[in-house]
Amino acid sequence: MKIPGSQFVSGRTLAAAALMLALAACGGGKTMVESDLGIKGAPDWVNKGTAVLNDKDGRLFHGVGASPTLGDEALQTSTADDRARAEVARILSTYIDAVSNDYSAATGTGANANADQSVSRQIKAVTKQNLAGSRIIGRWKDSKTNMVYSIAELDLKQVKTTLDGANGMNDDLKRYIGRNADNIFDKVSGEKSK
Repeated sequence: MKIPGSQFVSGRTLAAAALMLALAACGGGKTMVESDLGIKGAPDWVNKGTAVLNDKDGRLFHGVGASPTLGDEALQTSTADDRARAEVARILSTYIDAVSNDYSAATGTGANANADQSVSRQIKAVTKQNLAGSRIIGRWKDSKTNMVYSIAELDLKQVKTTLDGANGMNDDLKRYIGRNADNIFDKVSGEKSK
């Protein structure tokens, strides 16, 4: 996927980015948070922030991270990249929790705490494998503040492939994920867009 403005160009402030990330991490409440940082000249993905997308390019997890000047450009870029991957991990965790909850409800294992814990452990182990597959697809540098922004992407197809090939995962869980992963993704992406 080609991200417009994925080269180093110009942008805005660490305070606004930190505030947006902190407010996004709080989640769960009824407070509506404006997700547009309003940085003039920034690519849309910088202003939009972390997102779960279902578009012509597929079902995608996008994480956006930022880093202030750290005295070393390579360290600053690496920090922004790591923060973008951490955002992918956060939204992938939400998706995996939804898969686990839906699977438990569908199979009636909700009363069996040991089965629930086993399923949860299996899914979380595979989640770590998936995060290694996330990739940085764009970076942007604000010429006014020298803030660097990175965007990481993880495709649901890759998540499903990794889950399907996981050794030691419950076969019923694998089948459930194979049949329901897209529907659960659509449910999670719909909730994120509200």
